[in-house]
Amino acid sequence: MNRTTNQKMNQRKEEIYRVATRLFREKGYNATGMRDIAVEVGVEAASLYNHIRSKSELLHQCCFRMAGDFSRQLEEQEKISSAHTIEKLEAILRFHIRNWITRLDEVLVATHEGKYLEEPWLTEFMQERRRYMRRIEKIIQQGMDHGHIRQAEPYPIMLTIMSTVRGIEFWHRKQQEVSAEALENGLVDVIIKGLLP
Repeated sequence: MNRTTNQKMNQRKEEIYRVATRLFREKGYNATGMRDIAVEVGVEAASLYNHIRSKSELLHQCCFRMAGDFSRQLEEQEKISSAHTIEKLEAILRFHIRNWITRLDEVLVATHEGKYLEEPWLTEFMQERRRYMRRIEKIIQQGMDHGHIRQAEPYPIMLTIMSTVRGIEFWHRKQQEVSAEALENGLVDVIIKGLLP
C-alpha cells in the first residue's frame, strides 16, 4: 500500500470516527447502527468494515483516546515539581474546559456512553477514570499541604471542579451567547479564586 493510499485510508477512518461519535452523542450508542454511520459517511454499510472491525471499536477508540489525552496532560503537570499548585490546577482546568468547548462529541460519548464498552475494556476504562480523579485529589492535597489551597476535603473540591466544567454542555445548547474565551476565563477565575486560602 503506497503512502497516498494509506493517507486516504486514515482520513476515511477518521471521518468514520467523527461521524460515529457525533451519532453516539445525538442518538446514544445502542440506538446507533452501522447503517446510520454509513449513511452519514456516504458509503455502503458493508464498506465500513474495510476501515473498522465493529461499532464497539469506535466506542473503544473514543473512550481511550480521550482518557489518554487527559492522562498525558495531567502527567505533564505532575512532572513540573517547581510549579505552584494553583498553576498546575489552572492548567488542568483550562485543558478540561477547552476539550469540553472543542471536542464536545468525544467528551460526552466518553462520559455517558463509556458504560457500553465491552469487557475487559469497561473495567479498564472505569479504573482509569478513578485513577485520574485520585491523581487530581493528590494535587489538591499537595496544595493544602503547602498552604496554596484552603483546607477542605480534596474529594468534594475535585467533584466541584469536574461538575462545573461539565456545565459547559449547557453553554453549547445556548448557542454560545458568551464567547469561548470569556467562558474559559470566567470559569477559571471563579474556581481558582474559590480555592485560595
